[in-house]
Amino acid sequence: MAIAHYLKVIGRGRDGARAIDRAQAADLMGQVLDGNVSDLEIGAFCLAMRIKGETPEEMAGFLDATHARLRPMRADASTRVVVLPTYNGARKLPVLTPLLAALLAREGLAVVVHGCATESARVTTQEVLAAMGQAPLHDVRNVQAGEQVFVPTEVLCPGLKRLLDVRRVVGLRNPAHSLVKLMNPMAGDALLVGSYTHPEYAVSMANTWALTGARALLLRGTEGEVVADARRQPQIDAFAHGARRPLVQGQTGSLMQLPDVPTQIDAVTTARYIQRVLNGQLPVPAPIARQVQAALQALAL
Repeated sequence: MAIAHYLKVIGRGRDGARAIDRAQAADLMGQVLDGNVSDLEIGAFCLAMRIKGETPEEMAGFLDATHARLRPMRADASTRVVVLPTYNGARKLPVLTPLLAALLAREGLAVVVHGCATESARVTTQEVLAAMGQAPLHDVRNVQAGEQVFVPTEVLCPGLKRLLDVRRVVGLRNPAHSLVKLMNPMAGDALLVGSYTHPEYAVSMANTWALTGARALLLRGTEGEVVADARRQPQIDAFAHGARRPLVQGQTGSLMQLPDVPTQIDAVTTARYIQRVLNGQLPVPAPIARQVQAALQALAL
């Protein structure tokens, strides 16, 4: 089945476009992920959604289709799992997502980091992990308590990776860039950590998680990454069973003291800094330490 009838609804511009329901959104995204539509239709879909924007019901449907096609990671029922999406990388500040992952694993959690490079000019989490000697997984598998793993998006869902790569052609984000920050790549329950860069994305993510009943942690991250900004404590909210609960109050006012983080953002420098923190040679930045505690609180809800 083609998606032209959906494009006629969502592709009429900002004022003329209409939303589709959850079941229709799942059907539409399913066809896109399965590769049953032409490149021209995919381009039209991406541009139409970029102009119209996604409703929570549409995002829930897109998630339904994505979860149905994921090759999920697994863990024992007694293992608490945290999921960290990493798709933005470092632009001006070092990407400290690997530090967050390692600190969570030290708390006895299984940590699944998933992602791929979506912008060529940024330093990625995968590059930092490689500099620390950690290779990506080439297939899905069980994860253990106290373990952190990195699984590329294409291992979880090749169709999702293809949709993310459309940005390299058209230069604009599409629903896949929101999907990867909302999805659960585990076969069972997990705490999803999500971040936003603009307030409107915080509203959209919160509404979608409330609708789907996800267990999640939401904060304003560092340049789109899910790790708290080492310079300033962000507000952190938890989601469980469709309800939202504030956990950490955000810091306001001027910064009085900057943390001892590297000014260079290359993978090797960042990896060395993270290793020094993990070895106890440097302190854990307070906002990241608080984020770890917030994750433990959220898992208990």
